[in-house]
Amino acid sequence: MGAVHLLEHPLIQHKLTYMRNKNTGTKEFRALVQEVAMLMAYEITRDLPLAETSVETPVARARTRVIAGKTLALVPVLRAGLGMVDGILNLIPNAKVGHVGLYRDPETLQPVEYYCKLPLHLEERDVIVVDPMLATGGSASAAITAVRQRGATAVKLMCLVAAPEGVQRVQRDHPQVDIYVAAIDEGLNDHGYIVPGLGDAGDRLFGTR
Repeated sequence: MGAVHLLEHPLIQHKLTYMRNKNTGTKEFRALVQEVAMLMAYEITRDLPLAETSVETPVARARTRVIAGKTLALVPVLRAGLGMVDGILNLIPNAKVGHVGLYRDPETLQPVEYYCKLPLHLEERDVIVVDPMLATGGSASAAITAVRQRGATAVKLMCLVAAPEGVQRVQRDHPQVDIYVAAIDEGLNDHGYIVPGLGDAGDRLFGTR
């Protein structure tokens, strides 16, 4: 079973508090999402493989290490996942970025893929699926399915806030995927929103309603 990593670093928790505040405006909310995404990326990349190399310092030749293999692939779930990408790229500027677009069928209420554009050689990359809110888990699970069907084998999920229902759904559908979250909240309300959550992340990122 994939592990659930609750990232309780003080800076992450401090910034999350301001994101939850309903009075935080679009500009500040967007900046906070990017900052927290960068801090989470630091934690999620702890186990990247390293290869030995050497460089010439101003004093002598040094044996050191660099990240091995192909660069990471980030796959935000449209649209809210876009808000986290720049923060991660600030830390890992060489990462490749794909996109998965999903909408909810009004009759079946199931996620339907309408767009998918991914980097090449997914099977050789560590893939991070990015979706700020893990509510029911349907969209995140569908996005993971999309990247796995196209060759990805090493997949992680990064979310800001999760509900227990969403965590359980992803663990059921993709038991090999590790989940990284800044908070696990109480649950879902009748409209499928995380409680207490932070509202609709996409609307707050882009100033829509």
